[in-house]
Order: sequence, then structure tokens, then C-alpha cells
Amino acid sequence: MNNRRGGTARAARATALVLVLTGGGILGGGAARADNGIDTLSAQQIADRSRDALLGVRSLHIDARGDLAERNPSAALGLTLDRDGNCDGSVDLGGSRGSVRIVKRGDDVWAKPDANFWKNQVPVGGPAFAAILNGRYLRGKADDPRLRGVTDACDLDVYRHVVVDNAENDRGTLNKGRRTTLDGAPVVPLTRIRDDRTLTVYVAATGKPYPLKITVEGGGAQHAVVALSAFNRPVPSATPPPDETYDINALLNRTPAPL
Repeated sequence: MNNRRGGTARAARATALVLVLTGGGILGGGAARADNGIDTLSAQQIADRSRDALLGVRSLHIDARGDLAERNPSAALGLTLDRDGNCDGSVDLGGSRGSVRIVKRGDDVWAKPDANFWKNQVPVGGPAFAAILNGRYLRGKADDPRLRGVTDACDLDVYRHVVVDNAENDRGTLNKGRRTTLDGAPVVPLTRIRDDRTLTVYVAATGKPYPLKITVEGGGAQHAVVALSAFNRPVPSATPPPDETYDINALLNRTPAPL
């Protein structure tokens, strides 16, 4: 389960790509009720305020689904993560390619790949690993290179830096739409057309201007959606109990096949 296969790392980078394409800040923290007045701002001003909101975020939940630059409409990513590197969630590569349940707390990482993951992402020895684990989590240290794909997916700074570094990108046309609602919340949509892609960011019109949803259409990405929620809420602190885990080094000692 290393970067050679890198299923989780690819999913994280693909999600980051969706964030890059917006060309402005798209993450943020909690939702208040007071109108924030972004209706009166320009599209770029709204994007700038969203970027600034990102800088204060301590944690958030990301749900990404669809064709995330891998020609795979069924790929999905659902992770709650924070600036300290704590993480809880899962990555589904779509179809029969497999999924991985992920928990990271401090310097410890737990990963539970399903049978399809072992079969398709680790073809040499994968089924044997799955049999040994028998539904348990694989446990290791965050700095273990064999678990780099998991730890990369849990790095909030990956997403934050992508947005901040591209906040001043002026490629494409950025337009502000009319105020509307998203799941009952008032939002102002920003649409950017670039490289044959149409990206729409729905920015909260109450409280701070935190984006709540990003959609991508065209340009090779048939359809992708990234939803942001649980802003500044702590990552769940529960970790798998010892009887549901298996040490990665012990696993390697049971079989000669490399991860």
C-alpha cells in the first residue's frame, strides 16, 4: 500500500485538483445566521474573502464524488481532517477497485483496505494480506513510507496550500451568479470557465463567506462534486481498539510479498 499504487494519494491529489481549478479560496469554518453582504461584492472580491476564510480553518469535512481527473465517475472521498494531521474517513476508488477506511491520530495511522483494494491495488500478495487481517485495521506510524498514501490523504495543508497558492490565479473568466439556496442555506454562486471546464463554487451568503459546494463539468471531468462541511469541528478522537488492529511490521513478517 505504497505510492506505487497510491490509491489514496491519487484520490487526495484529484480532490486537490478540483480545488485548484476554482482559482480562489473555497474552504472555511462555521455558519452564522447574519447576512454577510457578499451580494454587493464583485466575483473576485468574494473569491478573495473565501480564500481569507480558509486561513482560519482548523478542521473540516470534505466529500468529493464523481470523475476526479481519473476517468472514474464512481470515485469518492469522505474525510474529516485538521491542521494537526488527524483524520477520519474513507477513500473509495470506485467500481471494483477497492476502498480504504482511514483513521489517523497523532503519529499513529490505521488503515482498513477492503478485499477489492488488496486484490486490485496490491496484486502480488494482496489476497494473502486480506486473509491475515481478516477485517482488522492495519496499524503503523505516520512516517512509515509504506503508509504514505494514507498520510498524504490526511494532510489538510495539501488542500489549504493548493487554494492559497492559486488564489491570485486570473486564468479563465470568473462570474458571480444570483443569490440562491443550497440545501436551504443562502449562497452566491461563482462560476469560472477555464480549459473547457465550468466550475461553480457556492459561497455562503450568511456568516462568513465560506464555500459549501464545488461542481466541475466538462474538460474531461464529466461531473464532479466537492462538498465542504463540519467546519472547525474536531476530528473524531476514537481509534480502533487493539483487538481490531494488526501491526504493519508483523504483517510483513507473515508473508514475503512487499507492500
